Amino acid sequence: MKILISPAKKLDSNECTNLGIKATRSKFLEKSQDIINTLKEYTPIELSNLMNISQNLSIKNYKRNQKWTSDITLKNGKQAILSFKGAVYEAMNIKDFSSSDLDFANKSLRILSGLYGILKPSDLIMPYRLEMGTNISIGEYKNLYYFWKDIITDYLLNDIKDDNFLINLASNEYFKAINSKKVNMPIITPIFKDTKNGKTKVISFYAKKARGSMCNYIIKNKINDIEGIKGFNGLGYSFNDSLSNQDSFIFTRNHQ
Repeated sequence: MKILISPAKKLDSNECTNLGIKATRSKFLEKSQDIINTLKEYTPIELSNLMNISQNLSIKNYKRNQKWTSDITLKNGKQAILSFKGAVYEAMNIKDFSSSDLDFANKSLRILSGLYGILKPSDLIMPYRLEMGTNISIGEYKNLYYFWKDIITDYLLNDIKDDNFLINLASNEYFKAINSKKVNMPIITPIFKDTKNGKTKVISFYAKKARGSMCNYIIKNKINDIEGIKGFNGLGYSFNDSLSNQDSFIFTRNHQ
């Protein structure tokens, strides 16, 4: 079983710390270098327009791009799972992981990335900002989906060859980077909905926190079967059998 999640725009700026498991090298750093070589040609103003970000953020990321190197160590980089600071990662509560939790996470959790393709929690990365949906061409590839799709899909097919199912907790923006038609096993997509004023719908902020909480649940409980996923009850959510099907597991709660 493998769990797919998205990265976060917000990065953790705290001093570099070791995860407690050996730092590893990202699989596709040569490909990352190709992307960075293209990004380095963008001025701060061009980055601002490309990514729809403020001038201050564009200057910050321009400097990151110029500084980026494929020679990543614990001195200039950080393990991936400690690098992101969005709602998913905060709700995952990584600091509470035991050594066996960390080992399970490193074997099971995969982070999709616009710059790095796909990451293990232990992989070292340098700070960056590049969403998978960014409209940027890399060489002959008209966007990052074309650039990464075959690479990520082939890697994942090898990575899951001994597994029985795949859990998709990534956003649509990132999951689209995988050719799911080639995945010859069940892909379970948990969806988290809140009921308020009689209406049940996905509320993005809460859904992100729920994805992180589910990661924590799976890792802490060492879940390795599809039925075990249904037992998730974090943040007040519970499995809703009547709304679910074999591919989409719907979890609902009443939002006060």
